[in-house]
Amino acid sequence: MSAALMLAPSIFATNVITIYLTSDTVGQVIVLGLAVFSLIAWTIMLGKHFELKRLRYLNGLFEQKLRDERSLLDLPESYRDRRTIPYADLFADAVESYWRAAAIGKEKGRDTTRARLEHCENALQRALARQTLRYESSMIFLATIVSGAPFVGLLGTVWGVMAAFSAISVQQSASIQSIAPGVASALLTTIAGLVVAIPSMFGYNFLLASSRRLITELENFASSLADRIELESE
Repeated sequence: MSAALMLAPSIFATNVITIYLTSDTVGQVIVLGLAVFSLIAWTIMLGKHFELKRLRYLNGLFEQKLRDERSLLDLPESYRDRRTIPYADLFADAVESYWRAAAIGKEKGRDTTRARLEHCENALQRALARQTLRYESSMIFLATIVSGAPFVGLLGTVWGVMAAFSAISVQQSASIQSIAPGVASALLTTIAGLVVAIPSMFGYNFLLASSRRLITELENFASSLADRIELESE
């Protein structure tokens, strides 16, 4: 019994390869295309997971450094050179906009704390939108694979069934032995589509939840940063 169970996966793999080789050109192209989509989807999912994990770690380190500082507006320029870190990007835009508004206000004789803070808040909103797009990058393509792969597989199935029945129509008689190979080849594309879409769906939902959590943390950081700058400017 155990030997039969051990042989089952290899027999199944051999049958799948045989079915693929007996498929027509359209079916083989569709299966190969879905295999490429699967490779791309896994690359995106793994790459995005490690990217979000790294950005969250870097954000935590930068936030800890700012928490230990008594003043944010007078920090050295080295704190504003780390644009690859989302929190640092928000911090750099906010502080640079604050002092830019102060310099322009002094030149025009209209330097007010309110004007500085408004420019600072506007810069935070722009940086927040930019980093949100960064968190969500590549997600659209992954969502397209999730929704499109089953339909591509279904297209191959419909094409294969149509080809199988067209071949049967020219024969004098039809039997299960003559129908089975064509139907099996047609169903292979549906299986391929589902094999691509199901892992991609779970990965997309996981990454979407992770990116939303990071975006919420980013918004909270922007709010606390604006509060600290406002308190220091008074």
